[in-house]
Amino acid sequence: MSILLKSALAVISIAAIIILTSKLKLKAFIALFLVSLFLAFTTLPANIIVSTIKEGFGNTMASIGFLIILGAIIGITLDKTGGTISIAKYILSKTGEHKSATALAITGFITGLPIFCDSGFIILSGLAKSLSSKSKIAMPFMATVLATSLYSVHCLIPPHPGALAAAGLMKVNVGYLILIGIVFAIPGALAAFFWSRRMSERKNYPPANVVEIDTHLTQNSLPSAFFSFLPIIVPLLLITIKSLLNLVDKEGQTLISKIFFFPGEPIFALSIGVVLAMFLIKDKTIESMNSVFGEAIEKAGPILIVTAAGGMYGMVIKATGTGEAIGKLLAGTNLGIVVPFLIAVIMKTAQGSSTVAIITTASFVVPMLSLLGLDSDWGRLLTMLSMGAGSMIVSHANDSYFWVISNFSDIDPATTLKVYSSSTIVMGIVVFACVWITSLIIL
Repeated sequence: MSILLKSALAVISIAAIIILTSKLKLKAFIALFLVSLFLAFTTLPANIIVSTIKEGFGNTMASIGFLIILGAIIGITLDKTGGTISIAKYILSKTGEHKSATALAITGFITGLPIFCDSGFIILSGLAKSLSSKSKIAMPFMATVLATSLYSVHCLIPPHPGALAAAGLMKVNVGYLILIGIVFAIPGALAAFFWSRRMSERKNYPPANVVEIDTHLTQNSLPSAFFSFLPIIVPLLLITIKSLLNLVDKEGQTLISKIFFFPGEPIFALSIGVVLAMFLIKDKTIESMNSVFGEAIEKAGPILIVTAAGGMYGMVIKATGTGEAIGKLLAGTNLGIVVPFLIAVIMKTAQGSSTVAIITTASFVVPMLSLLGLDSDWGRLLTMLSMGAGSMIVSHANDSYFWVISNFSDIDPATTLKVYSSSTIVMGIVVFACVWITSLIIL
């Protein structure tokens, strides 16, 4: 079969994923599985179809499975124990009520590191309403500040599933990705903050009607802010320290490198975070802990199979050779880092899921890396971040997160589009601009 026909079938497969998930509302796992089978049977030799599908699914599950489950346990524990609210109240006490929007943004950014953006928004939406009412700040602005601060880290940083699965496909160091991803997420969140404030000021949007928060937790039952921060901060510090040590001691020969070798591995670091999170549970019975573990596994299960199915689709794409062919076509264009960004933008805007967008983009981009001049440690890392930036654009009505924001904030869809959706465009462009400028200096 000619590479031209294979490329056409690959493009058809992408269109099929978009139609199945966004138009027909088929579950992402089933859509990816069916499309992977279609592409494998129409482009690959019969004797490698099964092995290719199994390898793609299994390798992805092996690289991300533990991290997603451990991250889910930390997030669920912070939710159930009131740790997230405790963090929010601590930050608010330091910024003051007059800077409640800033406090909300910082809270969303920090708690969004281990917690998925939709869960984080649901947990903190009551706080956003309360602060909006007390400070008389427009609710669309407060909702967007919270939503985009959570979203900025969700699209760029492991253990969030899209970034984690794509990092496995791209063979990017997870520690470096977390460290550098946080650096690039900050200007994105800031850009969304100022843009949403400007958009809110153009209309006379009202503040929220006050809604009491902490309905299931009293002030006295909240854990301390110090212990609430530990499950988030300690794993990040351990991973960051190991990543920085690897820059100056790649062989790991020094004593300090040996000390942080295992604790700085993402799996071990998040395991330590889980242990620290368990201290937040007041009723430390097997039943209480099993309740947290059970809910976390239920939350992680669908995410695991979707990301593994994305890896399966990626392996089939790689086996067809279409990515390499497209890379040769684009090699002389000098587009470089722009290519993965634009593919991710198209995928995200068309089908809604940032996770599917970044995994599918990674599948196409991996064979192109050397031809685009990105086949180096820094090239792969910046490619990952450019895809993350693209997967932010644009969150609109085909994205479930859009409806979480609209419904839990009591904001009509038209206003959500004007303030929140436009902010995701600005955020993605700003993050990509930072990535592109960095690539001009480093690559």
